[in-house]
Amino acid sequence: MPPGTGDIQLTMAQELPLSSSIIVTTPQSVSTDDVSRAIMMFKDIGVPIGGIVENMSYFIAPDSGNRYDIFGSGGGEMIASRYNIPLLGKIPLTISIREAGDDGKPAVVTTDGIQKKYYQDITNNLLVQMGIL
Repeated sequence: MPPGTGDIQLTMAQELPLSSSIIVTTPQSVSTDDVSRAIMMFKDIGVPIGGIVENMSYFIAPDSGNRYDIFGSGGGEMIASRYNIPLLGKIPLTISIREAGDDGKPAVVTTDGIQKKYYQDITNNLLVQMGIL
């Protein structure tokens, strides 16, 4: 669903048979504030939350290898800790993931090994939370 807790999100959450939700945030406070409201909405209507994913967590400059926290840092951990929800993983801001999205192809099947690993780790962490692994 798109971010927020407006009528569209609430109606969809009430009308669709949801067994769980995965909450996606960025590290910045404007996103974590929105996510806090979404978590409370899901809790109010009885939809379990399977975990938090932090998107655009950081950027590694390809020319220098330096890490930049463009959108701040720690937002996903803060939300996970505040609501006692597992942090499933972090996805960095990368050109290859963006290009895969632009091409309409899942990054997990089109990007190089390290980019693919972010998604695989999140999936594995979710399966562990669900008791499947």
